[in-house]
Amino acid sequence: MKKVLLILGLVLSLSINAKEVYATFTVYAQKSAKLAFNYSGIVKEINVDIMSVVKQGDVLATLISDDLIATNKASKITLKYAKSELERYQGLFNKKLIDKSQLDKYAQAYDAIKAHIELEKTIFAKTILRAPFNGVITKRMIEAGDVVSGQMLKTAYEIQSEHDRMLVVQFDQKYNTQVKIGDIFKYKLDGDDSQLQGKIFRIYPTANIDNRKIAVQVLAKDLKVGLFGEGYIVTTNIVSDSETQE
Repeated sequence: MKKVLLILGLVLSLSINAKEVYATFTVYAQKSAKLAFNYSGIVKEINVDIMSVVKQGDVLATLISDDLIATNKASKITLKYAKSELERYQGLFNKKLIDKSQLDKYAQAYDAIKAHIELEKTIFAKTILRAPFNGVITKRMIEAGDVVSGQMLKTAYEIQSEHDRMLVVQFDQKYNTQVKIGDIFKYKLDGDDSQLQGKIFRIYPTANIDNRKIAVQVLAKDLKVGLFGEGYIVTTNIVSDSETQE
């Protein structure tokens, strides 16, 4: 009982001291990417433009691929006959008319064609540019008829998350030990008096050596990328009553 009272007394002797740390921020998309064809060819179709909203896997653009399609058709015909040959020699092997080495030769030929067709599918997939995640197209840098190179990658589109944003918030390094994950960041965009807030969910592990500032990340929604502003991180530190009175 005495131990419980001692703990309660200690808790009551403490208070929560909230402190506001000044910080500035810039708005970024939570996800963003520069997209390019990893194959050489001529742009055939443009399916989306700036401000198009896309879903993961949507086809954004394609390259002319008639030669690849024709080659794949020929390979499938070759596979058909290779399968027939393999089945015929399998029957001969079952009747003990040929040895295993002869059968293996046709089995290997069949497997090699199958593997080649899979390679052709992989190459063909490179002629199709797809959205890597749900988002909105912010830039388009190709036109139908453009020549692209797999060796010299040229950005075709830039994409960013449609609604999800991330604030990169910076504050003076002297508050490094006071700011914690979960602290509230109250902020305003430059030129806008609306009060917004969010929680810190990530703290960068190093300080910026140029300006001696610490950066943290705060999630947000539907803000324009590139906007900036300022605000205050509300930190909470438990201090004793004696420290508060001082």
